Amino acid sequence: MKRIRKAIFPVAGLGTRFLPATKAMPKEMLPVVDRPVIQHVVDEAREAGIEHFIFVTGRNKSVIEDHFDRQVELEDTLRERGKTLEIDLLERDLPGPGATSFTRQQSPLGLGHAVWCARELVGREPFALLLPDVLVQHNPGCLAQMIEAYGALKPPANVVAVEEVPPERIHMYGVVGVGKTSGKTFAITEMVEKPKREAAPSNLIITGRYLLQPEILDILADQQTGSGGEIQLTDALIRLAKTQPIHGLKFSGRSFDCGSKVGFLAANVAYALARADIAPAFRAEVKHLLDES
Repeated sequence: MKRIRKAIFPVAGLGTRFLPATKAMPKEMLPVVDRPVIQHVVDEAREAGIEHFIFVTGRNKSVIEDHFDRQVELEDTLRERGKTLEIDLLERDLPGPGATSFTRQQSPLGLGHAVWCARELVGREPFALLLPDVLVQHNPGCLAQMIEAYGALKPPANVVAVEEVPPERIHMYGVVGVGKTSGKTFAITEMVEKPKREAAPSNLIITGRYLLQPEILDILADQQTGSGGEIQLTDALIRLAKTQPIHGLKFSGRSFDCGSKVGFLAANVAYALARADIAPAFRAEVKHLLDES
């Protein structure tokens, strides 16, 4: 099975749920503790062995490109002040030369369209897709778990990360049907976008991590618009499933929907409590706040 070397990060969204914070700052650059959301997602991809990071951007997103580039003036100032730890941190996070690519999604036509916009950069090889709104806290990361499971499957194979949600939340997500289990994965028998609770095929939702074969790009080239007048990736996956198997992986870890205010705040709390350098003081502050409320 061909190794997964490339990953797409669709970062063209407007972030309207976080206005006014996102009026001048991309939502992907909002910090979870001291790292932007997009940096956490790129860290997950790098840990999984991804070598080429493809960002599908839109207008007013140039700060993301700047984040993954050198800041010469900042580095010079840090050296002058003897800030070696900070310089080492910036060096560690910096992708290598030629490891990042940026392409534009000129119109907000949906996730499927964003993936299709990266077709020339992906080429004819399998790729990962990571939604930057979703953080998954676990070691190893979600994508690393998916790539391990992918390696045990018969080619060609596609893998979608899934997780359980309470029945009252099913109508908010794409839900999968569960078929035969093989190792750590199961066959996805159907995909339904935001079904009613009583019509859902399971309580397993698509979580924002995918390993996909390049044939999905051919399907997206003529995919008609669906829900919301957008080109939906789920619709294209349903078509792909007619010719290629799609597997679900119930990953280990906890996900945070950083596209919602509550999910974003919960991620900050969880990631802060996982940091040995700040967890004790932060836990005491949270306890103090809760005691006062």
